[in-house]
Amino acid sequence: MNVIMREIGKKLDELSREFYESVIPPIDMYEEGGELVVVADLAGFNKDKISVRLSAQNELIINAEREIQYTGTKYTTQRPLKIHKVIRLPVKVRKDSQVTAKYENGVLTIRIPVEGSVSIKIE
Repeated sequence: MNVIMREIGKKLDELSREFYESVIPPIDMYEEGGELVVVADLAGFNKDKISVRLSAQNELIINAEREIQYTGTKYTTQRPLKIHKVIRLPVKVRKDSQVTAKYENGVLTIRIPVEGSVSIKIE
């Protein structure tokens, strides 16, 4: 019976991890000063293991990987080891633009210039 319970626990652990890897990280997006700002919580990931790219289909792709070491008995794991997040951007971005990214205190902030962004004065 213990063997069956351990196997069920392992399968639940795998399903749980797969679920969290599909919904994490939480993403905030807003437009500010002619830029689209994308903020992603990536706590626990090393900056060197995070990659970000902008696709030709106007998508932002975030990949991150980490290894978690356990020294004692592991009962459950929900923290993701990998993240692959594809975000369809709500605005067109300038293809020749200078996209910047900053990773600080577990938060990745990406700033992307928006195509055709113009401030309009209301009289």
